[in-house]
Amino acid sequence: MELIDQLTNLASRVQKQLAHIQTEEATKTALVMPFINALGYNVFDPTEVVPEFICDIGTKKGEKIDYAIMRDGMPIILIECKRVGGDLTINNASQLFRYFHVTEARIAILTNGSTYRLFTDLEQPNKMDERPFMEFDLFNFQENDVAEIKKLSKPSFNIEDMLFAAHNLKYMRAFKRYFDEQFTQPSADFINFVSKQVYDGVLTPKLKDQFSALVHRSFHQFLNDKITMRLRSAMVDTNSSMLAPELPPPPATEVAGLTAVESDDKEIETTVEETEGFMIVRAILRKMVAVNRVVMRDVQSYCGILLDDNNRKPICRLHFNGSKKYVTMFDVEGGERVNITSLDELYELATRIRAAVQRYEKKPEQAPAE
Repeated sequence: MELIDQLTNLASRVQKQLAHIQTEEATKTALVMPFINALGYNVFDPTEVVPEFICDIGTKKGEKIDYAIMRDGMPIILIECKRVGGDLTINNASQLFRYFHVTEARIAILTNGSTYRLFTDLEQPNKMDERPFMEFDLFNFQENDVAEIKKLSKPSFNIEDMLFAAHNLKYMRAFKRYFDEQFTQPSADFINFVSKQVYDGVLTPKLKDQFSALVHRSFHQFLNDKITMRLRSAMVDTNSSMLAPELPPPPATEVAGLTAVESDDKEIETTVEETEGFMIVRAILRKMVAVNRVVMRDVQSYCGILLDDNNRKPICRLHFNGSKKYVTMFDVEGGERVNITSLDELYELATRIRAAVQRYEKKPEQAPAE
């Protein structure tokens, strides 16, 4: 099974258990050990994973780290755990700092089971950086996140490749954080820089105020235009035969109480938002299944997205026609309503969308009802 599928399964499985995970030991058992196992390391083989790894520090003997992942008898990755929801700030990483300094490991992970912060020693040899070069969220990850995490896995681990990736990720993370800040609230320096690229005159206070609003609006419009263009391009490239014919919804008994059967004489109109939402779901699933297996079936009350054009395999339903948008998720039996305010929030549901498909891929299809 691919790593992305294993992580999706893990996230889906433990989502319902989170309220019962109250201690650090429970976090290790329910979350951290399965995560290590997904990376290909046998948590029950002490030649691969050593719990309570002893790190003697000067006169302090018997200092222990929660887990050390081993290769050829030497630690290559150190893992320090906190309970689910625990604080992962640098103030709670003092143990990891000390252990990193006295072992041969070049990669350190601080985790609370749901968030994994990865550190190395890019700034000063043999001294763990204060800022992580990557952060992985088990309950909200993208495909590119998994591609980077995979470099830690047993089949792929190479310290030189990992350090090269860490260097790039560290600065990409900083750049993205800066862009996010400017996108949300452009700084005076950023506005001045952009303004000088398009205006040769003197930037008076009045002009700066005008340009401040224009830069902010232009930034948002530029990104929205880019997203729209990519979605339209994807729609043009998509074979129209992949879209299912407009058929009536399944009987109410198939998904108890979630939808009503509409009359056949109402006109059905597929909106641009519904089509864009469909393309986003396809993009999320493209590494799991062939895109032509992900099918849109629009009906009067919602836009359904199915696997294999099968009513018994709903992935999600887009309810975009009312005053409040929401999505029905099918990673749980019977479906669950999730309110959203924009299409971008579909990406935040990526793990649950993958989990819905994973449910159907794991079990044989039921025979149609008589």
